[in-house]
Amino acid sequence: MGAARISRVFGAVNLGSFRVSAMIMGLTEGGELIVLGSSHRASAGLRRGYVTDSQAATHAIREAIERAEKDAGTGIESVWVGCAGAGLASRISRVEIPINGRRIEEEDVDHLLVTARDTLDSDGRMVLHAQPAHYSVDGPHGVANPVGLYAEQLGVDVHVLLADGAPIRNIITAVQSAHLTVEGVVAAPIASAQAALTPEERELGTALIEIGGDVTNVAVLRNGMVQAMRAIPLGSGDITDAIASTFGIRRQHAQRLKCVSGSALASPSDHREQVPVDPDGDPRAGSINRADLVAVVTEQLGRLTNEVGRSLKAMDFSGAKGGPAVLTGGGAELAGSAEFVQNALGRPVRIGKPQPLRGLPPAHATPGFSTLVGLCLYAAKDPVDIRTVKAKYQSQTRLSGLGLVNRVWRAGREYF
Repeated sequence: MGAARISRVFGAVNLGSFRVSAMIMGLTEGGELIVLGSSHRASAGLRRGYVTDSQAATHAIREAIERAEKDAGTGIESVWVGCAGAGLASRISRVEIPINGRRIEEEDVDHLLVTARDTLDSDGRMVLHAQPAHYSVDGPHGVANPVGLYAEQLGVDVHVLLADGAPIRNIITAVQSAHLTVEGVVAAPIASAQAALTPEERELGTALIEIGGDVTNVAVLRNGMVQAMRAIPLGSGDITDAIASTFGIRRQHAQRLKCVSGSALASPSDHREQVPVDPDGDPRAGSINRADLVAVVTEQLGRLTNEVGRSLKAMDFSGAKGGPAVLTGGGAELAGSAEFVQNALGRPVRIGKPQPLRGLPPAHATPGFSTLVGLCLYAAKDPVDIRTVKAKYQSQTRLSGLGLVNRVWRAGREYF
């Protein structure tokens, strides 16, 4: 059997405080998604989701992309970019138009989307995307295709993602300086939800907790879309810093200790175990008691989960109104993290990692790469943005009678 024929190629780069990662994914003529190449390298010029050194960030982006291109055996000119900071905020904007009891036509759907576009209010912030998520006919949600139905009112829920303008422009500039075109900037939780959550979890109500190096994003998903989102300026890097500070050791040794010997769960035997500070290097670096290491880890993770709990309560996702949570991001790879967070929040918690994909390396099929994989999955769904609805409608109308309307129906069904 010959190699699968690739009809489209998507590029993605995720800008994290710990690593910059890149992926190239192909869509075959048969509709299968294949990872063609992926890579990562240490982050530079980035801190808590913000660009702090544009030149260093550009160099890291260019190197990650070149490694992915070499792995894929093909080059790319444009990418989707993952963003974890920049004051991200999510809201749902509902728009309705009167139908007056008649049959809904394709032109009515187009009119609805244009109305939603014209009434879009950014509150002076940058709109990263504004996408139709659900249609409604006289109230009920979840109508995939309203054309042909009789109604008094036709409505749509538009998911609007806002961010601070200057940080986003800095991100775009850093990527463009790496000789790449930016297809779009996507909030990390939205991308991660594509890779780490099931359709049922996105529909019924789930909290997505993405623990990055410097930022933890908390998002509530319900009815197939992000209902609310908050960013906490704490992450797994703060645990590393606490270990380094407490034991007076180098940060690289603290990171290794956290990953290899650290745990969010204490064991009765911990106090009897000595852990070498530098297991691969100089024995003169000494050792520390594992119980002391676990105590530092749990103290810092406790601070983080307290903030997560406050965020969920503020987003009305607590008590009887809450539901399960999915833990993802690099911080979710800490041993015992799911059990710790489950006990702290008092709700079921599981670890979320990318769905199996052909060509996905085992090293990148982990929670720390959920955003990267999700960026490509997001791009493959060809998301519609109502801000360009009129131009796309005119262009599509010249090609077919259904035009934009069919594409928007598909986006509404596949958005999450």
